[in-house]
Amino acid sequence: MTDLIRVGDQFYVLATSALADDRTLVLKEGDTFAVFDRYGDISPLGRGEQGLYHESTRFLSRLELRLGSSRPLLLESTVHSDNSQLTADLTNPDININEGLLLRRGMIHLFRQKFLLKGTCFERFRLLNHGMETVEMPFILYFGADFTDLFEVRGMRRESRGEIFPPEVDGGSVRFKYSGVDGVTRTLHVEPSFRPESLTGSQLSLAVKLAPQEQTEMTVSYRCETGGRIFPRTTFGHAFREAEERLTAIKSGFCVVETSSSQFNDLLSRSVADIQMLVTDTPHGPYPYAGVPWYSTVFGRDGIIAALECLWINPHIAQGVLRYLADTQSETDDPDRDAEPGKILHETRIGEMAASGEIPFGRYYGSVDSTPLFVMLAGAYYQRTADRDFISGIWPNIERALEWIDSCGDGDGDGFVEYMQRSKRGLSNQGWKDSPDSITHADGKKAEGPIALCEVQGYVYAAKRAAAEIASLLGFGSRAELLRRQAKALKRNFDRSFWVPGLDTYAIALDGKKSQCRVKSSNAGHCLFSKIAEPEHAKKIVEGMLSDEMFTGWGMRTLSSSEARYNPMSYHNGSVWPHDNAMAGAGFAYYGFREQAASVLSSLFEVSRFVELSRLPELFCGFHKRPGQGPVRYPVACSPQAWAAGAVFLLLQACLGMAIDAPRERIRFENPFLPQWIEHMRVSGLKVGSGALDLMFIRRDRDVSVDVISRKSPVEVVVVK
Repeated sequence: MTDLIRVGDQFYVLATSALADDRTLVLKEGDTFAVFDRYGDISPLGRGEQGLYHESTRFLSRLELRLGSSRPLLLESTVHSDNSQLTADLTNPDININEGLLLRRGMIHLFRQKFLLKGTCFERFRLLNHGMETVEMPFILYFGADFTDLFEVRGMRRESRGEIFPPEVDGGSVRFKYSGVDGVTRTLHVEPSFRPESLTGSQLSLAVKLAPQEQTEMTVSYRCETGGRIFPRTTFGHAFREAEERLTAIKSGFCVVETSSSQFNDLLSRSVADIQMLVTDTPHGPYPYAGVPWYSTVFGRDGIIAALECLWINPHIAQGVLRYLADTQSETDDPDRDAEPGKILHETRIGEMAASGEIPFGRYYGSVDSTPLFVMLAGAYYQRTADRDFISGIWPNIERALEWIDSCGDGDGDGFVEYMQRSKRGLSNQGWKDSPDSITHADGKKAEGPIALCEVQGYVYAAKRAAAEIASLLGFGSRAELLRRQAKALKRNFDRSFWVPGLDTYAIALDGKKSQCRVKSSNAGHCLFSKIAEPEHAKKIVEGMLSDEMFTGWGMRTLSSSEARYNPMSYHNGSVWPHDNAMAGAGFAYYGFREQAASVLSSLFEVSRFVELSRLPELFCGFHKRPGQGPVRYPVACSPQAWAAGAVFLLLQACLGMAIDAPRERIRFENPFLPQWIEHMRVSGLKVGSGALDLMFIRRDRDVSVDVISRKSPVEVVVVK
């Protein structure tokens, strides 16, 4: 998940223009997403990421509205709080014809409204004349299609492309068609609900005449088709009602969290809305796509972590993730895709370049951590739901994952899981920090493989403990005992091999010679999350991660400022990632440092107060917090991003010490803690087993009371202080 160029031995973000510089508004539904500018237009600015995309291909590449020869003036634009639609309020500039003033600015209110449904972008224009006289003005909409693969948009060059046919104007609509090198025909239909006075392959226009206080509406749809799959044409109103119904159904799967802080509620609402938007229905169930625009597809690691973060507010997401990854688990050894039997997917792509084999990511398995994380999620899902039938059904997949961990994952048999790139077109680093320069020694020299990451050993430890519980549940007692012994031995060997006394942290990795990469990084926080860390080391790790070298005031850096490779503007070597902070913060709480976990939550809350739409981005730069200024944006960060959106919920769970034990119909709160800016918090519709609970948390100084407001089943609530 990188966009880098190399100059000598240094790597830099490939960014001809920054998303942070050009405010964009994003919509997503299913396998369709769109990136617009603030006006609701699509224009080829900067790196040209704007467009309407369907199944990893940009269909609509130009959409520009003009009143006469001028662009409207922007009043306000936003994506609604539930991500259901984009709206923009605009007005006319001074419109001149033949050097004479036709219409003074600010007389016409132009309202644009957009939403996505079933591969189609629906748009409504509403114009109202607030002037004292009848006006007539030209309304022009320019459009175009380039059928560019997402990887082309990101800057990858291709040796050849398919054929784009001339646009066809037929029956009041325009059709664009492209025949790809993958043998698939892609078609875009531009369909106005009205009869334009002029319609060509690049624009439609008409003269809009409005009496004083008169209003008119027009709609246009932009409908994508791939490989002959046709989405039926429908009206704006019918589609809007269907979209509302679908969103209502999605929302019903989530419990509702509200607090005394209205600004924190904005973050909670946006985070839930982002997760709901990114969760996509697949043949295997719901799956949270990683992020828009570059990662609007299935990623194994991202989906698992997002599901873990959101497990307590909606466990159905985890089931969809587990089913999808079980059904796509590798059955073969394929070096070109870094695939091995039992390995869990890294990512999948469905665009033209993936289908034609130009990139290896149709199904790519180059992540070392997806496989143990899959087993971790399976264990956590059972504890949350008591869904024995489902877990029993994927037990063979769990066993194959464990076999990969013990064989291919540990190729040299030293008890640690390592990675080594096999695909020439794949990733050189295969942990979550997958930039080419993210795993180094203290002198900045890149580590040579096979590489054993510290956090991956923690994931394996947690996976074996989780698998042991599942094995016991299913009656495989001897298997469970073996897994417990393996986990215990791994924990002992890990501490001996990875702890660096002089740094008071775990080495980020062991290289191919089993030498420690003695680098202070956020990876050690994940070792707390997985509980592989020895208790006597936990306090030192927490202190180190909250020191000035690591903690910016906005969150913890990926890499300490004392390290040779530190760069606060890099992707993985000094930036701040919300999900990384959430996992480390949850680890703090697991070892009893709830107040410190709350400080991490507070820092991300502060970030949300400065960013667009209260939306936590994929990452931001790792500069120290400065008075009166917000965090420095990372140029090409995805926003929204699933595991960033889920971060706040994992941290809340950690602060509350919440553990849901669905098999015993019990919820346990151990030493619950809330930051001072939350006086009370209500959780409504928390489903446990066949019932649901409404809970109220009230902070009193450093204590938090837990009250059951309503209970629809005999779920036991236990509070331990």
